[in-house]
Amino acid sequence: MAWSSPKPEECQACHGTLGSIFYDCFVPQMRTWAIVCHACFRSYKCKLGTGLGQKYNRTTLEKVAG
Repeated sequence: MAWSSPKPEECQACHGTLGSIFYDCFVPQMRTWAIVCHACFRSYKCKLGTGLGQKYNRTTLEKVAG
């Protein structure tokens, strides 16, 4: 499955530039879904899976996991 919105450029948690991958996931500390970078995904202890989050390749916009 491919990402269907415009290509994300910035992490919604730290506002840094996204790398080659990004996550669309629920961020428990923010109590909302967000597009986050790998560092924020790890530091906020986000998870992948149904109802939790997905991992996308930022170049191809294809879903990689979740």
